[in-house]
Amino acid sequence: MAAPMEAAAGKRRPFGTRFLTEPGRLFQHNAWDNVEWSEEQEANARSKVQENSSQLLPQDKQEEYEVNANRFWDEFYKIHENGFFKDRHWLFTEFPELAPNRNPSQNEVSRCKCGYKEESNNEGLGSCENGHCSLENRTENQSNLMESKPRFCPQQSGNQKHSDLNRSDGDYPGSSATYRILEVGCGAGNTVFPILQTNNDPGLFVYCCDFSTVAVDLVQTNAEYDSLRCFAFVHDLCNDQSPFPMPEESLDIVILIFVLSAILPEKMQRVVKRLSRLLKPGGMILLRDYGRYDLAQLRFKKGQCLSDNFYVRGDGTRVYFFTQDELDDLFTAAGLEKIQNLVDRRLQVNRGKQMTMYRVWIQCKYRKAVAPHP
Repeated sequence: MAAPMEAAAGKRRPFGTRFLTEPGRLFQHNAWDNVEWSEEQEANARSKVQENSSQLLPQDKQEEYEVNANRFWDEFYKIHENGFFKDRHWLFTEFPELAPNRNPSQNEVSRCKCGYKEESNNEGLGSCENGHCSLENRTENQSNLMESKPRFCPQQSGNQKHSDLNRSDGDYPGSSATYRILEVGCGAGNTVFPILQTNNDPGLFVYCCDFSTVAVDLVQTNAEYDSLRCFAFVHDLCNDQSPFPMPEESLDIVILIFVLSAILPEKMQRVVKRLSRLLKPGGMILLRDYGRYDLAQLRFKKGQCLSDNFYVRGDGTRVYFFTQDELDDLFTAAGLEKIQNLVDRRLQVNRGKQMTMYRVWIQCKYRKAVAPHP
């Protein structure tokens, strides 16, 4: 799967060069955007997947991972808290809908006036831990991996309880907002806080939810959490009886960033249909997720496969690897129309370790049709 470094580097001009530090070491990385795979690479990847999926987990073990899914994610966030995934400041280049009034010339993050510190975490190039390959960032927006990260600003108001989901029509969190965003699978807030920092629209309200109680607690106790602009709550997407705090057809945007892949494949269609009902006419679902033959898929060993292209990591969390057609079928079956569905293949070269790494992601935008005028 990994081509010789010199040959790979000679085929395409590097999109960017950056450095990743570890104690006592400095590694230089080059990244090539939208790399085309050869037939040989594709065949090698296919062969590797056939090999690592030749032995499926017993059904009773699979059921255990499904029943205890929330416990495994709780453990993940108890261990890593907010230190594993890096804030996703690439969002506003890929998904300008998240800050439609943003001046393109402004900095990637609207910065709080509380000062900054430079901070790195595990989301370095090729960082993998327990089956989580955590490089999710757009190459062009992280020319320096030691990104500036805002210190916490004083909180503007008290936290809301995520259990307080009762609402009546016209009276719910964010009911007076003019632009509403829901992030599903918010984790520790690596998407929601960049949105709140960057989108200064006074009519903005951001909802965010996660399967993990621990993750939602991390969001709510973050000093940047502002209950006047945000509502974080625990939610089980696969449970039709699990309530949303907002009514149907009230959202402008639903965000799915590396979250649909964590759901049992046979439940994905019902989840997408449920989310589509929350969209206003003209509202959109924005997705970025793992593509077929991504580095993370090829690194799995025999005995970690649950079903075709669906695996369990060492920590009990699960992940699926999509094709473009699979995602198109899911969204169009939910009545949404395609705006964007692209595959992003990227080559990263770690010159210090003499390694080449191929990442594959899929990015989608699907819109709910606007009702025709009578």
